[in-house]
Amino acid sequence: MKLRSLLAAAAIALAPVVLLPAAALAEPPIYTSAFDDLAVQGYDPVAYFTAGKPVKGAKEFSTKYMGATFRFASAANRDAFIANPAAYAPQYGGYCAWAVSQGYTAKGDARNWKIVDGKLYLNYNTSIQKKWEGDIPGFVSAANTNWPGLVD
Repeated sequence: MKLRSLLAAAAIALAPVVLLPAAALAEPPIYTSAFDDLAVQGYDPVAYFTAGKPVKGAKEFSTKYMGATFRFASAANRDAFIANPAAYAPQYGGYCAWAVSQGYTAKGDARNWKIVDGKLYLNYNTSIQKKWEGDIPGFVSAANTNWPGLVD
């Protein structure tokens, strides 16, 4: 009898989760890990454009944007981001660009990046990035169509 009671209690406890609409299960607009609220894994999004490479940001140069904390290598980079976040924030909130093109989200890795037409894109890993680079215009077009429905 104890097992049956335990199973019944578990079913009742999980029922609200099962009954949530898909929109309630959507991802947050900016990818962060389960352990912190850092966007771009703590890398400076402006540095991709100015230094041409991933550069770790510092706590003292940070700002909040769309519920996530962005870090920067300098006050100047932070201020440039604050002045125009859309110019520097990674596309699709830092989620993997290829995954978004396929209709789902996956983490974007700050070390697998590319700037295309003045926009920063991240991908899950090197293998996925190579796949994405095989048809960037097609994958960007598909991702742009899919993106709004994948996040809150």
